[in-house]
Amino acid sequence: MRPEILYPFFADTISLPGVGGRIATLLEKIIGRRVLDLFWHFPVDIIDRRNSPLLADIKYDQIVTLQVTVDQHDAAPRGSKRPYRVWCHDDTGKLQLIFFHGRGDYILRQLPEGEVRLISGKVEVFNGQHQMNHPDYILLPEKRDEMPGVEPIYPLTAGISGKVMAKIVRGAIERLVVLPEWQDKTLIDRESWPTWFEAMNQVHQPTGPDDLLLNSPARQRLAYDEFLASQLALEIMRRQSRKK
Repeated sequence: MRPEILYPFFADTISLPGVGGRIATLLEKIIGRRVLDLFWHFPVDIIDRRNSPLLADIKYDQIVTLQVTVDQHDAAPRGSKRPYRVWCHDDTGKLQLIFFHGRGDYILRQLPEGEVRLISGKVEVFNGQHQMNHPDYILLPEKRDEMPGVEPIYPLTAGISGKVMAKIVRGAIERLVVLPEWQDKTLIDRESWPTWFEAMNQVHQPTGPDDLLLNSPARQRLAYDEFLASQLALEIMRRQSRKK
């Protein structure tokens, strides 16, 4: 029988916040139907939002987090294919925020003229002018903690965006519990491996590119666990077949 402590791991993904029937079906196509399956859906890249330069210090296309003052909205005429532009500035320069097919009323609420906002996204330099297309985050400065400094990027499927996938995986990881160690302590100490609980959290909360490497301690630990589990399962099957 399965230990009760593991019941949340084997629950249907539809039990997670933000997962309805449609999303659960899409997840099943690429991952599986259990919360446990999301544990093993590892990030393949990261977005580092910790860089917060002044506008004058941005020399090339890069993802940054900026604190700017909103100056003016240039709404595109009705029926026009021109983008909606919002002009902002910091102490060193100006920045255009570009929105294609944006709703003016929503953008005005997000970026009121004369107020300070924290924005994050890719800043490009076009014709000598800094611009950011569709900021990934627009927040009040005091709500900076709501934006991850390092954001994991997960494999996706049609119908699920990167932000939605990250939110779903976070919901699954919140169900992790500390389990008794099943690996040999000598092996753990020799390899300097984290516990299973620590390894899962580290894999899904990378702090830099090195955490994505296959030979990182956390990924090594989890890979060894998976290999050992498969070998034990095969041995159990062999012993059962011998009894018949």
